[in-house]
Parts: sequence; C-alpha cells; structure tokens
Amino acid sequence: MEQMFVRTTEQQERLAVIGEVADSFAAGTQEADETDAFSYDHIEALQQIGYAAYTVPVEWGGKDISLYEFVLYQERLAQGDAAIALGMGWHLGVIFDLNEKRPWEGELFASMCRDVAARGALVNRAATEASTGSPSRGGKPGTSAERVAGGYRLNGRKTFTTLSPVLDYFIVTAVLEDAETEFLIPRDTPGLTIDPTWRMVGMRGTASHDLVLQDVVVPEEALVYRSSQAYHKPINPYLLHIPACYLGIALAARKEAIKFAKAYQPNSLPHPILYTPNVGQQLGQIDLELTASRHFLYAVAARWDQLRGKPEADELGPELAAVKVNAIQTALSVVDKAMRIVGAHSLARSNPLQRLYRDVRFGLHNPPMEDLAIAQLGRFAVQEAERS
Repeated sequence: MEQMFVRTTEQQERLAVIGEVADSFAAGTQEADETDAFSYDHIEALQQIGYAAYTVPVEWGGKDISLYEFVLYQERLAQGDAAIALGMGWHLGVIFDLNEKRPWEGELFASMCRDVAARGALVNRAATEASTGSPSRGGKPGTSAERVAGGYRLNGRKTFTTLSPVLDYFIVTAVLEDAETEFLIPRDTPGLTIDPTWRMVGMRGTASHDLVLQDVVVPEEALVYRSSQAYHKPINPYLLHIPACYLGIALAARKEAIKFAKAYQPNSLPHPILYTPNVGQQLGQIDLELTASRHFLYAVAARWDQLRGKPEADELGPELAAVKVNAIQTALSVVDKAMRIVGAHSLARSNPLQRLYRDVRFGLHNPPMEDLAIAQLGRFAVQEAERS
C-alpha cells in the first residue's frame, strides 16, 4: 500500500531511501521503547541522508519539498520508528511553517536553515506548559522575558519538548511586556537545561522532556517574533505530518497482522489463519478504512499545494483539521483490528503491536484536538447555511 500515492520518479527514489532507513530501525525502536531510551543512531541515520533539510528552501541548501511529499515521507518513516518520525515531523514542520510565512526579520532564519542543511541541525518549538496546556487552547505562556542590557532574560519551564536530547535550537514562547513573543535560543546557551521528565506509556522514544530556562540571557536578535497573537495559530498545513505519522503506525500494524496470519497455523486448521474467513474480513475492513483515510490525507495535501500562496488556501482550515481527526480514528481502529487478528500474542512485550497500540493513542492528544476540529467543522456548516 505504501507505493499507492507516489507520483514522480524523484518521489519514488526518495521514498526508497527513506524506506530502507526506516526498515532498519525495527530493533532499535523496540529497545528504545523497552528501556525508555532515545534512538540517537536513528537521528544520525536520517541526518546522513539529508532528511533534516527536506523542507529547507533550496536557496539555503535544502529540497523545499511540497506538503504532499512531506506527508508521503513521514508516513513511510513512521512505519519504522513512529516516535522519531513524530519528532522529525515537528522539526521539518517548523521549518515548513517558517518558510511559508516568513515571520522573522533579518538573516536569522536563513542562518538557521544553512546550519540545518550543512550538518543536520534540529529545531523545535517549545510552547507547551503544564499550567496552560496545549497552545491550541489559547493559554498565555507562563514563561517570562524581561529586557536587560544588550538583550533579554528568560525564565520558565516548557513541557512536551520533543526531540529534546538532540535539538540544536529551541523556539521558545514567552511573555514580554504583555506581548506574546518567540525567541530562538541555541542549545548551548547558559541557563538552558533539559529535565528528563518524560515517563509515558507510549511515544517513549520522542524524549519529550521539560525544557528549563533559568535566567537565560539572549541577545537582541534572539527575539524573532512579537505580536498580540502568534502567527502560527491560524491555518497550519504542516500539521498534516501528525495524521501521516499515525497512519504510518496503522500501516505498520497491518503489516504485523499479515505477517502473523501468514505464519500462524494452529493444529485445528489445515492452513495458516490468513486463509480463514474471519481474518479475510478483518483485513478487508482494515484496507477499506486505510484506503479512504489515506486518500483524504493526500487529496487535501495536494489541494493545499495547488493553492499555496493564494487566499483560497486559507479556506482549507476545516479540511486540514478533519484529516487529522479522521486519520486518528482510522489508526485506532486499524491497530485494534490488527490485534484482534493476532490475538493474545499481540499483548506480548516482545510483539511490536503492543507498542503500536500504545503509540497510536497519543494521536488523540496531538493538535488539532478533536473537539476543536469538529467544532470548527460545525461553524463552517453554520456559515454555509447562513450564506444560502
């Protein structure tokens, strides 16, 4: 099924490279999950093939891939290591967003992009806090920034800082004189530390620890954005990397179920369970759900690429949110059906399906949140009725 949406020879070649790397992650992914470790070697493998620069503009050494390609590669990567895929999705998505909206003044964005292209430097936003919850809910950052001689001093703690062990840059939200701001802070800045708080049952390999800022002093140019409303709160097409990741998990679960069904033959049957009517029905339902959800994902991504830079692209907000909700519902259902095929064996700690089951649950808590997405669709329907 993974080749279904490849459209060009270039995409085919890139997907083959990414797929080979992703498939090599199997043992390391399982080990990282079992030991609450971080797969540094998986990150290094992706850096070696230049994956970190895929959304960097061509002028600064990247590939400037389309949204369609972005979700294509992320879905494939997630089949090998969903946690690392989700983390790389945030890195690539942040650059995608900044490239699209260009909110920063000066040369700082260009400089960061060149660093990403040259050595695979990694960046992510640090916006979530325990007291505010998801930034999508509109909470005001508790992290503070104050002016000092030659720059600013920041204090605060950020949660869910995905890929924290390997990030080279943190884009930190803070309040400065009642305005919401963002600061670009390099990892080696004095006062910046990582508190290893990540103790979750799923997505363990994301290492989404707390970022602690204690009297962190940065220069004037570190203030990259200031506004009464953050620029990334409206339409965010790059967030399609999230449904792509979880559909990748579902595809991995499908593969595990088929592998087991082909090999498992109880002595009560003359053939493997793959050929039983019940398993055939389950697999058929899995493919029905996956096919519909993946077509939805890729159609919306292609539509946004077509409208990129035009006012009409802003009208895709409800569809972008709907894709995520639909993909998560599909992924949850597919993983459940895969586990039903495998039975109690799927709950063995050595079986990848129990990890996929735990990982896929995290999709419910990634943005956009389901209730907000459905409410947005409802408002869109009401507005349509009012216009008719």
